[in-house]
Amino acid sequence: MTLDDRIDAFSELGLCLQNYTDSKDLSSNFSQKLTNIIRQAEIQNAWFTQDQVHLSIAAWAKALTKEQLRNWLTPYKISPMPKKDVAVIMAGNIPLVGFHDFLCVLIIGHKVIGKLSSNDNLLLPFMAEELIKIQPGFEDKIEFTKDRLPKFDMVIATGSNNTARYFEYYFKNKPHIIRKNRNSVAILNGNESKAELEALGEDVFRYFGLGCRNVSKLFIPEDYDVDEFYKAMFKFKDYINHHKYANNYDYNKAVYLMSSVKLLDNGFLLLKEDKQFSSPIGTLFYEKYTNTKELKITLRKRRDDIQCIVGNEDFAEVNFGQTQHPKLSDYADGVDTLEFLIQH
Repeated sequence: MTLDDRIDAFSELGLCLQNYTDSKDLSSNFSQKLTNIIRQAEIQNAWFTQDQVHLSIAAWAKALTKEQLRNWLTPYKISPMPKKDVAVIMAGNIPLVGFHDFLCVLIIGHKVIGKLSSNDNLLLPFMAEELIKIQPGFEDKIEFTKDRLPKFDMVIATGSNNTARYFEYYFKNKPHIIRKNRNSVAILNGNESKAELEALGEDVFRYFGLGCRNVSKLFIPEDYDVDEFYKAMFKFKDYINHHKYANNYDYNKAVYLMSSVKLLDNGFLLLKEDKQFSSPIGTLFYEKYTNTKELKITLRKRRDDIQCIVGNEDFAEVNFGQTQHPKLSDYADGVDTLEFLIQH
């Protein structure tokens, strides 16, 4: 396959996803199979509600167009190269979280050996199956394994800080990208509009806050009126009706109250003052700041813990409501996956 062949195949897959999300052809074999897979995914993992999976599919439908793929790839020198086997150890925190690595490996022309998380082992194999139907040349370039990884030339592994230490040791003799825990933060200055705060709610609540691009901490001025923030969050109140979210919210609230921790609470989201970045489900940490210059220095020192910085400040990286709409060129942990694959 040429690069054009691979771009054509992924863009056709994107068109199938777009037709599905637009409800243009729900009677097609593709749509019926995808609908069944989405139902199975929710049964297997209750965090993967149909609404949340549809959000992920819609995002990929928008990204997988010929124009977007070509614009993404244009800066790179992608020439025919010896085929390499790339092991990709995938997380399972949000639907299709491993698709970007899957795309990167295949668009370069290498083979992907995917080790799927048990939390998300249905959606990507379906995408792979449909991609092979579109372009049979991918058949010998896609492999999924539940067991020990077969021979491979390089590896991309995503996990927790604990598993990352294991990965670093185990893969020390192979070219690798090892990803650790990261969280996203938002900076508020008190001048945000209601629309901006409601958009921030998307950054906080989408995928139940389980993604590394979800905002898990707020930085607020000393005199910030938290009521304005909570009013904007009211549109997300129905998240408390999801049993796993509610269980986490109730558990964390009980633990904090038993420890006499001071909390702010609106009935579905706890606010806790904390210097840490990684807040539990149903909880958002916050920290007060006195001036943006010092805050900028603080965030620079903690850069390795941060995936995205959201806000209107000049050093913010993402606008409110956009954390879960990354561009193809927005690489996890800021490590250029395509450049890694090309160079090694």
